[in-house]
Amino acid sequence: MRKRANFRARVALTLIALAFWPESWPRPSFAQTPPSETVKSDGPLIVDHESRVSVMEYEAWFGPNAVTFPANGVRPLLGSADMVPVGGGYDSADPAVIRQHVAWMERMDIDAALVDLTNNVSCIFNSKWFVEQYLQNSNDCPTFRSDYQVIRDNTGNLYPAWAALGTRLKLIPLVGGIDQNVLYRDLDGKTAFEKEVEYFGRLMRQYPSRNVIYEGKPLMIIYLGAAQDPDSADNPLWFQIRQFFKEHPEIAGKYAFRMMAGYLDSQPGLWARQGVPDKPVKIDPKYRFWSWVDRLKTSCSDPLCPYYPSYNEAGSRVENFTAAIATAGQDGWGCPNENAPPYCEDAALRFGRRKSYATFHSYMNYARRLDPIFLFLHQFNEFTQPDEGFDANTNDEIEPANLWGDGALEVVRREVWMYHHPYRCEGWDELESEGNEPLF
Repeated sequence: MRKRANFRARVALTLIALAFWPESWPRPSFAQTPPSETVKSDGPLIVDHESRVSVMEYEAWFGPNAVTFPANGVRPLLGSADMVPVGGGYDSADPAVIRQHVAWMERMDIDAALVDLTNNVSCIFNSKWFVEQYLQNSNDCPTFRSDYQVIRDNTGNLYPAWAALGTRLKLIPLVGGIDQNVLYRDLDGKTAFEKEVEYFGRLMRQYPSRNVIYEGKPLMIIYLGAAQDPDSADNPLWFQIRQFFKEHPEIAGKYAFRMMAGYLDSQPGLWARQGVPDKPVKIDPKYRFWSWVDRLKTSCSDPLCPYYPSYNEAGSRVENFTAAIATAGQDGWGCPNENAPPYCEDAALRFGRRKSYATFHSYMNYARRLDPIFLFLHQFNEFTQPDEGFDANTNDEIEPANLWGDGALEVVRREVWMYHHPYRCEGWDELESEGNEPLF
């Protein structure tokens, strides 16, 4: 289950010296890009039925007054001076960090980043009165309200920062539909949900070349959390949000909205077909939930096993699929101790034999056969516990870090290239994975 980030982590980490940066990838530059070197960006990315769009899940959460890096032994190789007093790591607002992240994603052939602003939405966007009325016991909102708002500012800053770099990369907002209070009205008569949509809407209008256009409108995704009640008669939050759109056509008509949940591999009530799966599972069209992350484990003893990732269809194409570097099991990463080996039997680890990225290759073998319009990559840089674990095998980040180096960048680059060029890859042997069962 995807949990909220540990926004209170203030722990000591060692700042990694950039002198030891691997030579195979560009060193980060801490100088502003001269205007003469800025390449003019193309327009928005228009997605149609023939498209193949690679999307990196990305967090801009980090800063001395926002999220700091946890004491799980994992440290990103990038660093920012203002993070030294809080233990090291980097500030998501640091121009040098932004520039290096963009360079890495461009080299991996990524088309867009899914930027996550899903936690504590009411605390971020609503009034002090609303906080006092509803959020006194909600993730320490009164105490850390300004920290959460820094995360909002970091995320919004990506629009002008990426535009200034002239990158071809696009941005897709991931907005929060986790908490019931996002649909409570504030003093101004608006909900936090619509305020967040308006916040990103202003940025999307100001920087239209950052947008992904789907079904003729800018794409915006709503994150619902992990477990979803499939019965609309229970009035679950996903159903309430859809009712909200019916009542607010002026909002629904501006954007192409999709809903995203987590671990749909273990929620058969949402599947189009029941029974024990032997291949990726199609989501029932009445839900059409995209996935933040799904497990892929074809053999284990857990009652919910085997796990196969999910997808939706749009006409004759698969619409979405998410590939992960690693995934936790039902009880986390370590069993019986969640913070140490041995690993849970149903966890899918980063490394296979000979340090191969076996789990990711397994996902991508399915991705190439499904050929989705949107391929989501889980994920670039969350770094927060308990979602992330205690060693390289139990962390799903792609960003270079001390425990796994920069190897994931080349692995992802090759797999994304093959996804983008399927007809040039016919007849290629599938890469080593944990299992390549027939898909159809």
